[in-house]
This record gives sequence, C-alpha cells and structure tokens, in this order.
Amino acid sequence: MILYEFPLQERIRTYLRLEHLFIHLQQLLPRVDAMDHHFALATLFEILEVSTRSDLKSDLLKDLDKQKHTLDSYRGNPAIAESVLDEVIGQLDHCFEALNLLPGKIGQTLTENEWLMAIRSRIAMPGGTCGFDLPAYHAWQHKPSAVRQAQLHQWTLSLKPMADTVHLLLKLLRDSGAPQKVIVNNGQLQQSLPQGRTFLLLRLAIDEALDMVPEISGNRLMVSVRLMHQGEDNRLQAVTEDVSLELALCA
Repeated sequence: MILYEFPLQERIRTYLRLEHLFIHLQQLLPRVDAMDHHFALATLFEILEVSTRSDLKSDLLKDLDKQKHTLDSYRGNPAIAESVLDEVIGQLDHCFEALNLLPGKIGQTLTENEWLMAIRSRIAMPGGTCGFDLPAYHAWQHKPSAVRQAQLHQWTLSLKPMADTVHLLLKLLRDSGAPQKVIVNNGQLQQSLPQGRTFLLLRLAIDEALDMVPEISGNRLMVSVRLMHQGEDNRLQAVTEDVSLELALCA
C-alpha cells in the first residue's frame, strides 16, 4: 500500500513539510561523503525557511498544551491504561519544556551564524557554492568527515525540540483516525465531513499494484479525491473504474 496524506489546515501543512525535511536530514547526517553533507546543509536551510514563520513556535506550544488537556480528560476512564496515558503526557511535557526554553525564534542561533548564512545566501543559486565563490566552504568540505559530522550535529541540535514536537504531534494526530474501506466510483470520490468536528488530516492508502495516483483537495467541509493513471507518455489520465481504497480522517 502507498500512503498519501493531505493536510486540511495550514499549520498541519507546515508540520508535514517539516517532518519530510527532518526525515531527509536524518538520512543524510550519518553519511560521510562531502556531497551528502552539502545536501544536509541544503536541507537544514530548507527547514529554516519553513520554520521562520513568526507564529510557528506559538502554534507548536498551543498544540502541545491542547493535546495534554485532551488526554487529561481521559483520566479515570476504565478503557484507558493510566500508565500509557502518563507516558504520553510525559512526552508532551518534555517537548513543551524543551521548546519553551529555546531563546527567540526557532533556528535563531543558526541565523546568527555568519558563516552558515553566507552559504545559505548562495546555495540556491545554480553553482553558487563553487570554490571560487565560497573558498571557506570549499575548505570545509575537505575536512575529515568526523569533523563535518560533529559540526552538523551541533548545528541541528537547536532544531531538535521542534523536530521532536512535530513528530509527536503528527503521531498523535495520525493515531486519532481509524482507516475505513471506501469505494471510489468511476475514479472520483466526494465526501462531506461530519459536523461538530474539526478534521486536520486526510490519509489515503492505495494498493501499489493499482498503479494509480490520487489528486486530493479538501477543506473543513468536504474532501474530494480524483484517481489518475500514468499513461505510457507519462501523462496523467483520469481513472473511470470503481476502486477500493482505505481512507482515514484525523482530528
């Protein structure tokens, strides 16, 4: 099964983008080649671009606090294991404290590093990090891999509270949705969302063997899925048959 996710609110869109970038960064950091470390830095700068929203830190703290209050309301419920509940609330408290202790905006310590910002200003330009443009960066790429790795880990350390928070919030959000089998008639599905609940994320699982790609749109009132098939010319064509999928709405 191939899992597709579609955010139904803007801040969830931001969280998913950050998670996507942190996964890339985690894969690149253990490698030793200078080229891998170049792309690790490029990913680090992308994370900074996404996280420079002035209200991101506030949104994360509010969502942590909201999740804690929601879970606290389950205390005394015989269907809930208190030990598991305490563990999750402990994780929320840890993330809240670590994020709250960060000075200023997220990534501020990195943006105050002139050497990193010189690379950031040129890394998006075609060939902008050539040796003649950034000789100090060229020299850094020739340092032992252990030295580069140590510095990369140090630079990413200030982003760890955000990474841990995004991971935990998205995990709790995904766990809130129960997958259900749905039939997509003639390759198209439109579904009104139940009133009284604010859904934040749509998850769609498609059998890989079907070789179909979903085009998803949605808002707080309705979600729409249109299935496409990639033809031999690589152009997407609308699917016209009935297809069975797994769909989950997470609140």
